[in-house]
Order: sequence, then structure tokens, then C-alpha cells
Amino acid sequence: MRNAPLRKWRTTGAAVSLVGLFSVLLTGCEAPLDLDAVRDQSGQAVKRTDFYQAIARNDEVIVLTGNNGVVLVSSDNGESWKRQTPTSESFLALDVCPDNSFIALTFNNEIWHGDTSGDNWTAHSLPSQEQMMTAACAPDGNWWAAGAFTTIQGSADQGETWTETSLNEDAILNNLQFIDADHAFITGEYGLVLKTTDGGENWDYAGYLPDEFYAHSSYFRSDNEGWVGGLNGFIYHTADGGENWEKSPTGINAPIFGFVAGPSGLYALADNATVLQQTGRSWQKISASDQPLYLRTGLILPDHRLLAAGGRGLLLNLETPVAHSASTD
Repeated sequence: MRNAPLRKWRTTGAAVSLVGLFSVLLTGCEAPLDLDAVRDQSGQAVKRTDFYQAIARNDEVIVLTGNNGVVLVSSDNGESWKRQTPTSESFLALDVCPDNSFIALTFNNEIWHGDTSGDNWTAHSLPSQEQMMTAACAPDGNWWAAGAFTTIQGSADQGETWTETSLNEDAILNNLQFIDADHAFITGEYGLVLKTTDGGENWDYAGYLPDEFYAHSSYFRSDNEGWVGGLNGFIYHTADGGENWEKSPTGINAPIFGFVAGPSGLYALADNATVLQQTGRSWQKISASDQPLYLRTGLILPDHRLLAAGGRGLLLNLETPVAHSASTD
């Protein structure tokens, strides 16, 4: 359904809980159990059973979230981590707010609000019965979430009440990013690219990705320029706010799961522990590892190193080379 009218209503109250992610129990046959190794692993903050999904930082700490309610907090730029599990539900998204607090979305449709230290977390239920997949904190401090059935929810009072908007399309929205107080983009299934120019009061179609490309990840540098990534190593670039898209050569066929922007340039995170750096209109692999593990989220540290995280407790600390020109002219 194209160009469907948007509808909005205000709701309060608890969300209907959804079934959580199923845990998979792996058992071996006739393999001896090394209890010392088990005890050693259980005492570590970073575990091989972790699957990290999102990372964010404020002026004090870095927070990393993942499956089964794991929250890792570092106050020394990733040199050491403190582990906690405020919930058993898996975290899907994480963002930092203007007041340096954090919001994190869990699979059971709750927004968890963390204090500036990342130590104390409080759950707030979302009102929609649709599965939410992404969340962001706007420059004005409002909380936002988006997900299934093109549903978008916003709260101006830290989760007490919510507005809810749907484009009435049976599609999943999985990337939400505010550029400034007025402009934000959402990308998702069937090549959908949505945009607001009034701080989320209204949302409309900004354009469509080629061949209904499913954007696993997106990053917008401005209200005109942005990138999306997905299967087969595909990355598309727009210079006109999402109306038109051009494919950028990457040299890989592994799925693209995340983008990281910093002073040294723009980077893409992919499967097989792959990191790409933007070089003009194309991308160049700068990581040496080919481990069969995905990288999904990351940030640039103050010393310009790239800290990236992904599956099986993978934390990659990578020296970033001098950035090539990122011009797309």
C-alpha cells in the first residue's frame, strides 16, 4: 500500500507482553566437562555466549547491550567491563539521551531507562501490541520506538504516555535515527524509507530503496546524505534525502549489519568479523580477521580506535587508518 494516510492516537498503560527469544541448549556427546574452564568463564564480564546488539556512550561510560538481558559498562574506553543483567529479555536497541541517560529496547516491548552511570535501569512498557525493533532518543529528550506494521511510537514524558502512528503497511521498521531536533529517518522492510521534518509529529515516505532492498542498517550524515546496508555486502548511498539511491562497491558478499561514523571517516560492520572503510564512492576492507562471527555495533574511541562488537562475545579493537576523502561529488 503506497502513500497510505497516517493515523495517530494517544495511549497509556502496559503493553501486551510478547514471547521472548528462545534459548538454545547445546549438548555434547561423551565430551569431558572442564569445570575449571566453566568457572573461569562465568567470572568474566565478557562471555562467549553473548551476542551484542547495540552500543552507546555518554561523557562517563560506554554501555553495550545484547541477548538475555546482558548490559556491559566500561568507564575506561573498553579496557575493562562491568556486567549486569537487569532483565532476562534480549536487548534490541540502545541510545544515549541529551541528559546523558540511556534508553534501551527489549524484545518484550519495554523501554529500559538507564542512569548516567549505566548502573541503574527501570523498565517502561510500550503500548503497542506490534513488535518494536528499534529505539532512539531525540535531541529534545523524547523517546521513540518503531517496528512491525510500520508502527512508530513517541513519548515526551519518559514513558508515562505515548503517541502512536502507523502507515498501515505490513512491513517491519528496524532503523531509527534523529539527525537533529526536526529531522529523522526510518528504514525497514520492502525498501521503505520514512522521514520526519517536524520532530516526529508527522512521518511520510522519503523514497524507496532499489528492488525493495531490506536495509539491515542505515546511517544518515544529514537530512540529505545517507547510507543503507544489507545482504550480499550491498551498500546504497543517497544524496537527496532518500529519493534516489546508488549502489557502492564493497568487494564483499557478507551481510552489512552496522555503520560507525567518526572523525576518521565512516565504517561499515559486517559478517565474518569484517570492517569496511568508506573510500570515496566505494569501500575498502581494513580488518584482517575472517572469523565466522558477525559485527553489529561499534563506536570510535577518543584515541580514534574503532571498538566493534558482535556475536559470541566478539569485541574488536581496531586501529583506524587515516581517512580517505569521503566526498561523493
